[in-house]
Amino acid sequence: MLFSDLEEFEFELPEDRIARYPVRNRDESRLMLVEVGSEKIHIEEAFKNIVSYLREGDVLIGNHTKVSKRRVYLKNPLRTHEAMFLESKDGLWRCKIRNSRKLKKGDRLQDVKTGLRFFQVEGKEEEFVFLRSDKELQEEDFQTIGEIPIPPYLKREANSEDEIRYQTLFAKTPGSVAAPTAGLHFSESLFQILKEKKIQICTLELTVGYGTFQPLTEENFQNKKLHREEFFLEEASASILNLAKKEGRRIISIGTTTLRALESTFDPKTKTFRFGRGATELFLQPDDKLQSCEGLITNFHLPGSSLLLLVSAFAGKKLILQAYQKAIQGEFRFYSYGDAMLILK
Repeated sequence: MLFSDLEEFEFELPEDRIARYPVRNRDESRLMLVEVGSEKIHIEEAFKNIVSYLREGDVLIGNHTKVSKRRVYLKNPLRTHEAMFLESKDGLWRCKIRNSRKLKKGDRLQDVKTGLRFFQVEGKEEEFVFLRSDKELQEEDFQTIGEIPIPPYLKREANSEDEIRYQTLFAKTPGSVAAPTAGLHFSESLFQILKEKKIQICTLELTVGYGTFQPLTEENFQNKKLHREEFFLEEASASILNLAKKEGRRIISIGTTTLRALESTFDPKTKTFRFGRGATELFLQPDDKLQSCEGLITNFHLPGSSLLLLVSAFAGKKLILQAYQKAIQGEFRFYSYGDAMLILK
C-alpha cells in the first residue's frame, strides 16, 4: 500500500456524528456486527446484546492500561500553556505543548492547579518540548496537578464524569495518554453475564502513547512502521490464549491496541503467544494477514487513520468501508465515546 492510496480511506463525517459525551450507561451504546465470511452487516440497538454473538469457551482479551492525568496547564508571566506529558528519560519529560513557539531554553513554568510545581525548558525537538521538573515527578503528582486527557476532537474541557467514563472497568496500570476505547462499553452487569455464559476474560497491558492521534505520513508507509508502544503479556493470560488456540476456541480482541500487541507477540509457526514484555511498531494494512484472533471489538475511527487501516486488515477494505457508510447513514456515533463494532471472521 502506498501513501497515495490513503485517499480511499477518507470519508465525510458530519460533526454531529462525533460523540462528545458518553451514553448514560456503558453497555447501551449501539453495536454493529460485521461477519467477514458472509459479508453480512447487522445492527443491534445496545452493546450488551453482544452476548448473542458470543459462545461458551470464547476468550475476550482487553488492555488493562489506565489513562494518567497527563494534561497539565503550565504558566509563566506572559501566558498559560496546555502541556501533554508523554514520557520521561534521564529526568527530562518529553511534552507536547500548545503555543510552544515562544518558549525558549531556560524559561520557567509553574503548574496552574497548585502553583507548587516548577519546570524549566531544556530544549525542543520537532514538535516536542523537553521539560525538567524541580522535583522528581511521580504518577501521584499528576493526580494533583493534571487533568484526564480526553481527545482533542471532543473540543471541550474534561469534567468529573470523564475521570470515570474515560477509563475501562478493568484499567489498573497507569501510564497511557489515551484510553483503549473499545473496553469502555463493558459494564459490571455485562461482565457477570459473560461469566455465567462461561466466556473467559483476560487482559494484557499496552501503554497508549500520543502517536495514536498523529496523522499518517509517507515515511510510515515507506518504513511500514508506526509509533512505538510498549506492552506486557502476563504468563497467565498467555496460557489462557494458548489453550484456546490449541482447542480451536475463538479469541476476540477488545480493541485495536490489544490487537496490535497480540499480533506482535503471536508466533504463526507454533500458533502460540509469548508472554513477557515487548514493544511494537507494527503498521497493519489491508493486505496483511492477521492470525492472532478470530474476532475484534472496536469503535468507529477517524478517516485516513492507522486504526481504520488496521480494522480493514482484519475484515477487508471493501467490507469495512461499506460498514462505515452504513454507520454514517444509520447515525452511529463515532470515535472514543461512540458506538461499537464487533467483527467476526
